[in-house]
Amino acid sequence: MDNDTLDCLIIGGGPAGLTAAIYLSRFHLDIMVVDGGKSRAAWIPTSHNHAGFPDGINGEELLSRMKQQAQLYGTKIETGQVTRLEKCDDEWVAEWGSGPVAAKTVLIATGVSNRRPPMDMALHDDAMARGLIRYCPICDGYEVTDKKVAVIGIGEGAVAETRFLRSYTADLTLVSPDLPHELDEESRAELSEMGVKLIDGPVTAIEPGDETIALVTGSGRHDFASVYPALGSDTHTLLAEMVGASLAGDACVKVDAHQRTGVPGVYAAGDLVQGLDQISNAMGEGGVAATTIRNDLAKVSPMLREAASST
Repeated sequence: MDNDTLDCLIIGGGPAGLTAAIYLSRFHLDIMVVDGGKSRAAWIPTSHNHAGFPDGINGEELLSRMKQQAQLYGTKIETGQVTRLEKCDDEWVAEWGSGPVAAKTVLIATGVSNRRPPMDMALHDDAMARGLIRYCPICDGYEVTDKKVAVIGIGEGAVAETRFLRSYTADLTLVSPDLPHELDEESRAELSEMGVKLIDGPVTAIEPGDETIALVTGSGRHDFASVYPALGSDTHTLLAEMVGASLAGDACVKVDAHQRTGVPGVYAAGDLVQGLDQISNAMGEGGVAATTIRNDLAKVSPMLREAASST
């Protein structure tokens, strides 16, 4: 890595960040992606929602293909964790494991992490790979059509996920992870009308088997074809907040229609901004952000203006 100032530093190598990288490199801009290697897309055993792959595509394979495509056009991709981001004169300076890097603009695409149920990580990941644990009914509700499914969670978030899954299967159970259910009368009536069974917590063990996954509670062992943890998520907004970007009411980074934050030179795209947590949506936002960055840079760069006027 040289000491020249980048046109754009992309923080996060998921679908949003990599799509932006492909666009920006094809705009002949000097960019770098710093990726912590924790994209939720890598969790996906097989995505059947992604257009263009009739047989589905594995999440890690999709990310690998996107990285190869970005690198084909000159994108530098580094593995690391950006721990600090600050403005220094007219540049943004990011600190990470290999030292500081300066850039004219920054695209934050650090995403979201789902909260996992308490269980051995290797066991959890194997259960996910086999479809026993699932996190996104929008992505894979089709795969549990008419199967016996449990949602682990409390409150309106868990009720909403159960409500969504009801269009795929009638055999649904809402399980409280810790204490007995504390649902208001309206929620209980709605769940009852949908035919949803309730099981009080705590869940003392989660035991994946060959074909089913068991939740062990005080009322016994309950087997399901799939379990959806609806335990909430954590949006990775630390760097955005560090530079003064505003958050929306749902704790996501607030952006305009062109993926600009309220901080000049700082953009955000993907699951950490308000919107649909889907690969297709993240890729679209990555493309919008990249085009905005290119056009914003052209306003202050004579060379980019000349290139734009000649095309």
